[in-house]
Amino acid sequence: MFDAAFLVRRQAPGPLLSGACYAGGLFVGLAISAILLVQAGVPADALVDEFLVATFLTSDGLSQTLTAALPLVLVGLASAVAMRVRFWNIGIEGQLWLGAVAATWVALGGIGPEPLRLPLMLVLGAVVGAAWIALPLWLKLKWGVNEVISTLLLGSIAFLLVQHLLFGVWRDPATNFPVTAAFPEASRFAATGWGQLHYGFLLVGAVTAALWYLLDYTRVGFYADAVGHNIKTARAAGLPVGATVTGLVLLSGALSGLAGVTVIAGTEHRLSQVVGNGYLFSAIVVAYLARAKPVWVLVVALALGAVFTAGNVLKVFYSISEGMIVLVQGTVLISILMAQFFSTYALSRPS
Repeated sequence: MFDAAFLVRRQAPGPLLSGACYAGGLFVGLAISAILLVQAGVPADALVDEFLVATFLTSDGLSQTLTAALPLVLVGLASAVAMRVRFWNIGIEGQLWLGAVAATWVALGGIGPEPLRLPLMLVLGAVVGAAWIALPLWLKLKWGVNEVISTLLLGSIAFLLVQHLLFGVWRDPATNFPVTAAFPEASRFAATGWGQLHYGFLLVGAVTAALWYLLDYTRVGFYADAVGHNIKTARAAGLPVGATVTGLVLLSGALSGLAGVTVIAGTEHRLSQVVGNGYLFSAIVVAYLARAKPVWVLVVALALGAVFTAGNVLKVFYSISEGMIVLVQGTVLISILMAQFFSTYALSRPS
């Protein structure tokens, strides 16, 4: 007969074990993804060229990767700060949409003097994004309503509001397509002259650095970790649980709204139906793979930006569908999730 055995949660997995499991899961995920892409018709020798050379080792490819990574950093940070206090923000796309809508109102209406228009768009987008997550936050704190449901539903409402505006009062009169008119220059990030990269990268870098300092070197980060590990213990210890959760969740919404402004003011220069598509899943992937650490969010977002850049090439030259690119992301994430099981639990037999 087999001896009885139990799964025991490790109290503090060492960095060597955690790193080995993470690297192993990443390797397996990438290997499976490569097999899937080859089966879909991508030559094996083209994978390295498209995912490494064309995205990081050429000037045009690197600029495209950096440009694609900018909103990914912001939505990844939005997901990460909410994760730190165990608030599952599944409405990131809705907050992004509302931030973009607020910024579009400023841009199309010519609100404020031109030198202050872009800063006003950024501030208003962040405020509206925070306001859009405030209701799910209040419902959870007041009555324990599951934030997965409430944020997801509000995300759908935000998208329908965008549809209403694009097919209504904001429809471009020049083309009659469901997009807005192009933004004036005062409502755009200035271009750096390197591909599509714009000076929004300075904003993204500053936000990442500020959050890194806030969460790693101040009491806010300590409070967030305490609340995330055990909210009851944190409350019993007298920590400001309510203020910590409220502040970080509102910050999550603000970062999502800021991401919406970055997309429309940086690359799109107008509001359309595709501005916010796909960012929810990407935000969760970035935040989880980065272990909700701001610096690692930056690194993972760059890697995911490379996947998007390579994916666009694969769609054009090898007829790879958008669903296959999402499948690659999901494969890597699930592989790492499964691998981390071995760093979280140990197999123990009774003495």
